[in-house]
Amino acid sequence: MSTSKVTGKVTRKKITAVSLVTGLGLVTLSACGGSDGESATSDSKTVTLVSHDSFAASKDVLKEFEKQSGYKVKVLKDGDAGQAVNKAILTKDNPQGDVFFGVDNTLLSRALDNGLFQPYEAKGLESVAEDVQLDKDKHRVTPIDSGEICVNYDKKYFADHKLDPPASFDDLTKPAYKNLLVTENASTSSPGLGFLLGTAAHYGDDGWQDYWKKLKANGVKVVDGWEQAYNEEFSGSAGGKQAGGDRPLVVSYASSPPVEAIYSDPQPKTAPTGVATGTCFRQIEFAGLLSNAGNEKGGEALLDFLISKRFQEDMPLNMFVDPVREDAQVPADFVKYAVKVDDPETMAPDTIADNRDQWVRSWTSLVLK
Repeated sequence: MSTSKVTGKVTRKKITAVSLVTGLGLVTLSACGGSDGESATSDSKTVTLVSHDSFAASKDVLKEFEKQSGYKVKVLKDGDAGQAVNKAILTKDNPQGDVFFGVDNTLLSRALDNGLFQPYEAKGLESVAEDVQLDKDKHRVTPIDSGEICVNYDKKYFADHKLDPPASFDDLTKPAYKNLLVTENASTSSPGLGFLLGTAAHYGDDGWQDYWKKLKANGVKVVDGWEQAYNEEFSGSAGGKQAGGDRPLVVSYASSPPVEAIYSDPQPKTAPTGVATGTCFRQIEFAGLLSNAGNEKGGEALLDFLISKRFQEDMPLNMFVDPVREDAQVPADFVKYAVKVDDPETMAPDTIADNRDQWVRSWTSLVLK
């Protein structure tokens, strides 16, 4: 998750499975001030990272990589993450860069099945938690960060209404929470898809559709993406307050409360938003060396750096995600406001691959029609 202090809004990785061929313009940023006209893969001294719009790292951290490796870093931000994944698949024979960052476990099989990445076993994987290494036999992708997709709640709303916030999936269907929840479209949004997968993991293939019927009857509102849900509809976020949002429940991330607290002036003792920890689904984000990368050696060096302790410790206050290195020290401000999720819903990659598209079609027919 990255933040915008100017607008008071928070931006977060938003995977959007939109049309593969529309709206795919590139925003090019260079950590080293390279020429705008330079081909992404033409310079053996430049390594190009393709990512979603929410990739963020401290300038001094990227400069440290450049000094150590001898490569300059160019970052191509290619819209929402699902859009970026789809664009990368379409251009895999002539890729825009060398490394792709931002595919998560909900869409990983799509990238792997389309041959988007070539194998590389990054240095430092022995320090990365085993349970996030979902492709550890083939090393086509390297885990970079993790987090949880969860329902967030506006603490002030529930205090003012003398109502306990929901704690579980079941709670969200109760009359007390009618017309309070906004979620994202599961076919166009990563948190929306993650929330759907969380309900499928919790209720099973035979039960999740009945659950969504109850949610629909209880007034759940569905919008296209996270930005609209969190920064416009949700009453608990800085952006939502400015926009007049009136939904005190939103599908977001367990790491959203630290953002609301850290970027408040003055910082509060506790975050103004909370997390319904019984509604969480675990998300893992990966990077990989692109097939046909023009600078394979530079790409390998960059992958090594992305799981280095230096980069891993920089992530929490830039992208508001958890590091995957077990020896990484998380910043104190992040720890202070973070919500610990002990038992999030999870799903095996093969199960996601086998069912995702059919579940999304069924969900669309059930909820949106």
